[in-house]
Amino acid sequence: MRKYIIPDSISPEELKEIRIKLSMTQSELAAFLGCSRPTVERWEEGKTKISGPVITLMELLKRDLTIPEKLAIPDERYKMRLYYMYRSEVCTIIDIDETARKVKIKNFTDNPQMRAFGVNTEPSFEEYEEFIESRCFPRSRDKLKLELKRLDIPFYDPILIIEKTEGRMAEDEFWIKIDR
Repeated sequence: MRKYIIPDSISPEELKEIRIKLSMTQSELAAFLGCSRPTVERWEEGKTKISGPVITLMELLKRDLTIPEKLAIPDERYKMRLYYMYRSEVCTIIDIDETARKVKIKNFTDNPQMRAFGVNTEPSFEEYEEFIESRCFPRSRDKLKLELKRLDIPFYDPILIIEKTEGRMAEDEFWIKIDR
């Protein structure tokens, strides 16, 4: 059995110290850890050491305080937000203002092959449009009108198609979730 350099427990003071270094409230840390605020409060006010799965995460946070920032969903957003997914993993968040033709992205993976725009971190609106169309059947598809009718879509619009198909392609496990 493999052993790891992870403590068996941490003290309430150590947990609180890590939370403060992260500049998080008890509620924010609870949301990040996936537990309740009273749980964090109980840990910090406890008289005994804390143990269990939270220890591994706290050890990782202690070693890299930027983890929550790297995983944070951007607050500022445009009118529409797309989540480019691989299975259940968010790879890229794409914020779009179609009227102003603006695009902002945040990647959640270092692997360019998993990102919506590869190595491009500042795609243009035209590049966004190309990407969206790449997640749909082509405009030149044989019997296009029949396919649009089957999807109950009046005309070729990649966003409408993605709303119906989630941008799923037969050959991969990537898909898109739309949030308006």
